[in-house]
Amino acid sequence: MTLPFVKMHALGDDFIIIDRRGHSDPVTAQLARRLGDRHTGIGFNQLAVVLDCDDAAARIKFWNPNGTPLQTCGSATRGVADRLMHEAGSDSIVLRTDRGLLTCARVAGQRVSVDMGEPSLAWSAVPLATAMDTRTLPIEGDPAACGMGNPHCTFFVDDVAAVDVAAVGPALETHPLFPAKTNVHFVQVLDRSHIRLRIWERGGGVPQGSGSCCCGAVVNGIRRGLLDETVQVQCDGGTVTVQWDGQGGVVLTGSVEPIMQGTAYLF
Repeated sequence: MTLPFVKMHALGDDFIIIDRRGHSDPVTAQLARRLGDRHTGIGFNQLAVVLDCDDAAARIKFWNPNGTPLQTCGSATRGVADRLMHEAGSDSIVLRTDRGLLTCARVAGQRVSVDMGEPSLAWSAVPLATAMDTRTLPIEGDPAACGMGNPHCTFFVDDVAAVDVAAVGPALETHPLFPAKTNVHFVQVLDRSHIRLRIWERGGGVPQGSGSCCCGAVVNGIRRGLLDETVQVQCDGGTVTVQWDGQGGVVLTGSVEPIMQGTAYLF
């Protein structure tokens, strides 16, 4: 069996898109792990499978490289939106994910935005293992938590360069407070509209960037009173913009670029 794919990135956050509209979905956890291996497969931070949908232009299913599914991926959603908007000759599109219907649009500078939906702020929706105020968790460093379809835990630090993300990330990802594990962020607030962000990604390690993590970090910073409604988020791979008014959906905007296209051979 052959499986055509396109690989893209959003400021170094790389993902592959497999368009299965009009066909069955062959992707399993085992296949996602095989394709995600950077030595023997294609390699990616996330895999997006594009499927037929009755109430949107397409439905997207997401996989981590370790074969675990996830509800949302801001970078890959924008990548799919970019391709389908080109296909339709349109500057806006609606896609369905496990987060619901997400509206995407092309904005100035050939960037793509997506309304990622409202963040989950209640402890049970993040989810956390027990009831508490999600603005301050009982973990050393007093992080905050929220959900963006996946869990997010944000530490605010004086110098993000001083944090060994790869060393401390795995234990925090699997902390007992997070029954579904968690993404972990380390945020240095440069000013009220600009942060530096480094990430330990649930099921993925240390990425150059992550759309949903940028959203989660900004949401938690706004809830702490540290940030304004529009924030430039500087990741290792570049900068995106996140907007949240404290009530509605979180809007993520940034560039997406194709890297390659090819065919995976499945024996």
